[in-house]
Amino acid sequence: MITMDSSKVEVAVRAEATLGEGPTWDPAAQRLIWVDILGSRIHTYDPASGRRTVMVTEQHVGAAKPRAGGGLVVNLRDGVGVYDAPGAAVAEGADAGAPGGAFRWLHHEPVPGRRGNDAAVAPDGALWAGTMDYGAAPGGGTLTRIAPDGTATRILDDVTISNGTGWSPDHRLMYYVDTPTRRIDVFDVEGRSGEAGAPPVSGRREFATIEEGAGTPDGLTVDADGCVWVALWDGAAVRRYTPSGVLDLVLDLPVSLPTACAFGGPDCTDLYIT
Repeated sequence: MITMDSSKVEVAVRAEATLGEGPTWDPAAQRLIWVDILGSRIHTYDPASGRRTVMVTEQHVGAAKPRAGGGLVVNLRDGVGVYDAPGAAVAEGADAGAPGGAFRWLHHEPVPGRRGNDAAVAPDGALWAGTMDYGAAPGGGTLTRIAPDGTATRILDDVTISNGTGWSPDHRLMYYVDTPTRRIDVFDVEGRSGEAGAPPVSGRREFATIEEGAGTPDGLTVDADGCVWVALWDGAAVRRYTPSGVLDLVLDLPVSLPTACAFGGPDCTDLYIT
């Protein structure tokens, strides 16, 4: 196992957040997107120009992902919606604006005391959106697949803190974290995800377990070799596991509460961590 110390880490953007989460690389715009969940803000960063923007949403925002046709899909407190264009972004430091594109709900499901959390876009373009109880009550969250047309399929009901979700390079496996379990689980992807009559995933089983005292698993990403990288909340580290579930790299961080990680940059070899 390789251990990399925090000297390998540099600050890309020094942005304060109440709960920074969900880094996502937008390949079309060549920029990084991430959110401040409890600050109801969507941030962007262009590493080539250094330009940064911040946008305000009307609800707590668990995740924001770029859409193939432009704009954003967002996992909000009361469900999943889309902005037709990012719009109304202002330079960091100025008063934040609201996303200016037209908004509509894809899946509106308000539940008192519950909010959207991490989300991920599957290879077929569907959004897998997680929720959690504000007080992290056991079983208070869900994981739902939202098709591009808004059709919702509930995948998991008994979730506490729905977090990292990702797919293997061959699209045959899906990885998933319900944080208090201390586990990264893996599912088999069944046929074409969302095909009529076919369950999207099956065969849930343990992929890796985070030992006591090392933090708890939060957001994750999967690299081109099929290795799973996971941020350890209260663990001051990001770990990499091989496709067989073997821990082979630990990246120590100068912060105690990393939430998520994602690859980005022109060749997708930069690891961004919130």
